[in-house]
Amino acid sequence: MAAAPTGTPVDVTGGSTDVTGRPLALREVDLDRFFHPRRIAFVGASDTDGSQAALNLRMLRSWAEGADVEVVPVNPKRDEVGGLRCYPSLHEVPGEVDVVVVMVPAAAAVPVLEDAEAIGAPFAVLFPAGFAESGDGGADRQERVARLLTDGRLHVLGPNTTLGSFQHFSPGVGGDRIALITQSGHQGRPIYQAQELGVGLSHWAPTGNEVDLEFADFAAYFAAQPDVGVIAAYVEGFADGRTLLLAADRAAEHGVPIVVVKVGRTELGRSWAQSHSGHLAGSDAVTSAALRQAGVIRVDALDELLDVSVLLARSSRPVADGIAIYSISGGTGAHAADLATAAGLTVPELSPETQARLHEHISPFLRVSNPVDSGGMPSMDETAGRAIIDAILDDPAIGALVVPMPGSFSPLGEIMSRHLVEAAARTDKLVCVVWGSPVGDEPAYRDVLLPSGLPVFRTVPGCLTALRAWRDHHAFLARRRSPFTELPRDPSPSAAVARRSLSAGTMTEHASKAVLEAYGVAVSRDTLCADADAAVAAARDLGGPVVLKISSTAIAHKSDLGLVRVGVAGDDEVRAVATELLTVATEHAPPDEIDGVLVCELVTGGTETILGVVRDELFGPVVVFGLGGIAVEVYGDVTFRVPPFDRDEAHRMIREVRGLPLLTGARGRPPADLEALVDAVMAVQRLALDLHDEILELDVNPLVARPDGCVAVDALVVTRTAADET
Repeated sequence: MAAAPTGTPVDVTGGSTDVTGRPLALREVDLDRFFHPRRIAFVGASDTDGSQAALNLRMLRSWAEGADVEVVPVNPKRDEVGGLRCYPSLHEVPGEVDVVVVMVPAAAAVPVLEDAEAIGAPFAVLFPAGFAESGDGGADRQERVARLLTDGRLHVLGPNTTLGSFQHFSPGVGGDRIALITQSGHQGRPIYQAQELGVGLSHWAPTGNEVDLEFADFAAYFAAQPDVGVIAAYVEGFADGRTLLLAADRAAEHGVPIVVVKVGRTELGRSWAQSHSGHLAGSDAVTSAALRQAGVIRVDALDELLDVSVLLARSSRPVADGIAIYSISGGTGAHAADLATAAGLTVPELSPETQARLHEHISPFLRVSNPVDSGGMPSMDETAGRAIIDAILDDPAIGALVVPMPGSFSPLGEIMSRHLVEAAARTDKLVCVVWGSPVGDEPAYRDVLLPSGLPVFRTVPGCLTALRAWRDHHAFLARRRSPFTELPRDPSPSAAVARRSLSAGTMTEHASKAVLEAYGVAVSRDTLCADADAAVAAARDLGGPVVLKISSTAIAHKSDLGLVRVGVAGDDEVRAVATELLTVATEHAPPDEIDGVLVCELVTGGTETILGVVRDELFGPVVVFGLGGIAVEVYGDVTFRVPPFDRDEAHRMIREVRGLPLLTGARGRPPADLEALVDAVMAVQRLALDLHDEILELDVNPLVARPDGCVAVDALVVTRTAADET
């Protein structure tokens, strides 16, 4: 497995960082000069038939001729390449060079980059593989490149990349265009080839190992381009979690959606992602939550990436939430309606007025409530066919129309296609066509639908996935507020109080709760007692049954060893249990590592939840919430959020867990105080930010959610040790 990439983007944000030291703004890179160069130097140029250099130089020259760009070959072994004068080195090339293409073996690449920097070239494309994604010293070579780029004068695309940025792009038909970011050139090729279907592309950034230029640089740039309607990406690993979130925030500010295939849902996928691109893939559950939180749409396959991207580029804001399904077959409509409902889309019943209009042209024996079944023949009629579509689109509950079509029946397909294109031109509602023929060479498909600019799909699930993304994207934009505007730059006063309780390594429950108390999280009333007599006195002060727990950093799982007793009542029982716990504890830990017995109030009622902080290799401190107690181990019903986030996002976090009904009053139980839970989540977020350098892990389990607040019954803090810092 390759080492992680070592090229951290140069901070040119003026030192604007938050309390964790992470940037509050993206660096600015003048990518206009990269995508619109005047001169490109091609180092390693060759015209040897079949060679990689010759093939790429030929492709580059073909693009350059149409873009009015000069290509300059560089190779010390050639005087001429392909009829062009060839220079022995970059230092011999007269005039300015905007982009240097490095087409030499990896072992020889660093000196070329040094020359590129020396002549003042702002950009280089490091084509070869053999860096952090490989063995044989590749990680060291990538480290050398990273060190070369620390001053930010030269920016590098790659290594392990392609020349996909310098190809002919079709403007397409209808809507804005797609900007493409891929860490694998091969995985971007299917999206590039979709131009044959009338899909417009504006840019392609095949980023490779991202030693310097990374996903965030291109996403932020593409979002600001006037002809970009959507950013589509294939990603194996992000270079930096904060820059990813900042780029997503920039795109949301411009209203441009980002759609991503992110490799790494499985252990196998993560292992390939690391070895292929040299990235640490990070926790997939955390990455998914972070993408969702930032409004980035995650899909699983390249066909979904294309379907969703095309629809988002060719659509505007929904005017209503409902989806209407119109077909010539009742079975087709019913199946599509089932799939739409399962996808979380709304398929409302059409109004009585709409149904009456439809029955003017459709037999009364056919259902038109939604889905709409025409039976076939009315859809072929010039008058009836248009009237049916207009009636559906006029219904105020409908924001999008989905039409599965039997493309193999040419008269019907041609007439319906023409009617749908005409109707779409007259409405602000979305019209989606699913072309049902497996062939795809029918005149109605090739000559009517594809040139129209309508979103056209080959499968109903592909269409519905795109519609769900369309709806979710605009719902996100409607509620969006940038989380970076109020991110703290300095620790809160609570941090100084909490640090008094911190100790290296695994902390006791008593000390861990003190850290929580410093941030205003309610904890159970507890007393740490050195012996049985002190435990009896503490229990009397608390009154009623109590909980007794051994307190020792050397004993991690107290319950498993019988070192937690619940409902202990009366002086005699408290004394006996405390004595027993202290005795048993010495069987599992040295006496000098046993602090005593923790006597805690017995918290009853409510629902057990878990709240905590974990450290992610990509995003840093991450807040966790879910069902607590043993349920977290059995069901894993947890969700994540990456700071910064606001109270509304904390509410959404809580409502994501599958066990939400237990918190909202299922089966007559009183609902929990969700605002108090949100208070706790926000407090723990601030704790995670303030103490990011000290705390590796925080586990509050259970945090009991009650109708009148919430209380931390158990807690564990793990801090850095000297070993963690080396």
